[in-house]
Amino acid sequence: MIGMTVIFPGSFDPVTLGHMDIVNRASALFTKLIVAVMDNKNKETVFNAEERAAFVRKCVKGLPNVDVFIYSGLLTDFFKSAGAAAIVRGVRGPSDFDFELTYAQAFKKYDNNMETLFLPSLLEHAFVSSGMAREVATFGGDLRLLLPDVIIDEVKERFREGRGWKQY
Repeated sequence: MIGMTVIFPGSFDPVTLGHMDIVNRASALFTKLIVAVMDNKNKETVFNAEERAAFVRKCVKGLPNVDVFIYSGLLTDFFKSAGAAAIVRGVRGPSDFDFELTYAQAFKKYDNNMETLFLPSLLEHAFVSSGMAREVATFGGDLRLLLPDVIIDEVKERFREGRGWKQY
């Protein structure tokens, strides 16, 4: 295990099996992993930041070196305040890598100490996204291939209530 604190930031709306794959692998590699749930008032989400963080906390129960925080503002500021050594990002394919690389380069420009580490998704999770989970939930589909079991019922309930992402 590498003796450093790393941050895995995201909106996690909702947290997926792909996210959890990255969490599990990163927590096995580093002394401390902080899952940073973004609270961006300019971004429309189905679940508020507290709900999203609660979902992540349910999913990381049993991982003693993982903490979950909500942050708003610039990730560079959160990075500094957390005393982190690096950002961890999961990539499913070339388009994710291109997107994440641009952010990594910008982070490095703002803070030369801010490193970004990329973990490729496992093939079984390459298609998994929060957007896909929201769409499947909207139509009442099977979420077991997309979401951790411990949050499926709550996600389904939100969409049953008609408060989901997009109602068609």
